[in-house]
Amino acid sequence: MEAPADDDGASSPNVMYKAAHQAFRDRWKETDDSMCRHSMSFHLHHTLRSEFFASYLYLMEKIPLVKLFPVTCEYINGEKQFYYRAQQFYEDVPASEEGMMGDFVEISNIDLEGSREFLKRFVGPGKAGTHCALDCGSGIGRVTKGVLLPVFEKMEMADMMEHFLLHAHEEYLGDDADRIETYYCYNLQEFTPPKNKYDVVWMQWVACHLTDKDLLDFLIRCKRSLRPNGVMVIKDNMARQGCKLDPLDSSISRHLDIMRSIIAKAGLEVLAIQRQDGFPDSIMPVWMIAIK
Repeated sequence: MEAPADDDGASSPNVMYKAAHQAFRDRWKETDDSMCRHSMSFHLHHTLRSEFFASYLYLMEKIPLVKLFPVTCEYINGEKQFYYRAQQFYEDVPASEEGMMGDFVEISNIDLEGSREFLKRFVGPGKAGTHCALDCGSGIGRVTKGVLLPVFEKMEMADMMEHFLLHAHEEYLGDDADRIETYYCYNLQEFTPPKNKYDVVWMQWVACHLTDKDLLDFLIRCKRSLRPNGVMVIKDNMARQGCKLDPLDSSISRHLDIMRSIIAKAGLEVLAIQRQDGFPDSIMPVWMIAIK
C-alpha cells in the first residue's frame, strides 16, 4: 500500500476551504428538515458525513454528490466501493520496490533516510523501547527492511495483499524474515492489533486508504496496542488544501489540519510533525506525524 502521488493542485490559504464549509452549513441550515430528511439527497449527505466527518464538506464543494457517493460509500456486492477499488488496484501492482514506489523508485532511499532520522527522535532510553514494531500497509516490507528492522528486535507486518507478504517472507527480507513474528493479511479497517504489544506502530502511505471514520477507529485500536512510551508514526501525502480524492486507487490525501482533527478525535497527542525533504516539487508534500 505504498506510493507517493503526483500533485496537480496549487497552494492556497487554508481558510478558503473553511469558508466553503461554512457556506455549505449555512445553506444546509436553511433547508426544511421535515422535507429533506426522507430524501435521497439527505441520506447521501448523511452517509458521506458519517464516513468522512472531517473531509466531506470540502469534497462535496469540489465533487458533485452523484459522483462522490459511488466512489466512496456505495456498496456493490456487499463491498464498499472506496475499499473495493483499492483492492482491485493493488492486485495488479507487482511485488517489487518499483511496484511499491510507482513512478518514484528513485526517491526510495531519500524516503528511508528521512524516516530513520525521524524515528530516532522517539526511540531510546526514556522513550519508546526497541522490542517490537508493527508496519501497517507494509507492502513487501520496504520500510520494515530499511527503517524498522535495524532498530527493533522483532517485527510484525500487516497488508491486505497476500502476494506482497509472501514476497516479503520468501525473497525480499532474506534472512531477516526470521525476525518477522507475524504476517497479518488484513484490510486495516478490519484489523485489530494485539493489545500492549508494540513500541512503534508505523503507518506509511496507508492512512490515505481509510475513510475518516475508519482511520479514527483504527488509530484508537492502535493506541491500545502500544507498550508504555510507545508511539505511532503516520507518514503520508498531505494535500496543500482541503483534501484530494483519487478514485483510481481510492486514496484521499488530507490537509494537515484535517489529519490533526482526526488524531484529536481519537484522543491522541501529536508529538512532532516534520515534512519529508528531498522529494520533487511535482509530487504532493509528504509529512511525518508522531503521536501517542
